[in-house]
Amino acid sequence: MANVERPLSPHLQVYRWPVTMASSILHRVTGVGLGLGTLVLTWWLVAAAAGPEYYAYVQMVLGSWLGRLILFGFTWALFYHLLNGIRHLAWDAGYGYSIPVANRSAWLAIVGSVVLAVLAWIVAYAWK
Repeated sequence: MANVERPLSPHLQVYRWPVTMASSILHRVTGVGLGLGTLVLTWWLVAAAAGPEYYAYVQMVLGSWLGRLILFGFTWALFYHLLNGIRHLAWDAGYGYSIPVANRSAWLAIVGSVVLAVLAWIVAYAWK
């Protein structure tokens, strides 16, 4: 018998993640991100109560490019978690279990969250 050199299990070079698996992982990651983002929100609220000097400092930090990137990530995570949560509610009601529908709803949650986050930031900047 010839010794064939091949991987013992699917390798990253040949294995493609299904969108439903990526969506599940993303849901968990955004849940953790929302917890961390809530700490940032709490920091901002405590700064508002602490006085104008500390509030100005926190506003400066959150107004920097890194702060805005973090806030945008928080906004996106919020919308993604919301849309994927609605998807899970549909599953709890017994809808959307077929593979094509599950794939479509996963993509809808991903793309929809990006669109909603961008729209929220456009509205927020237009409201200034």
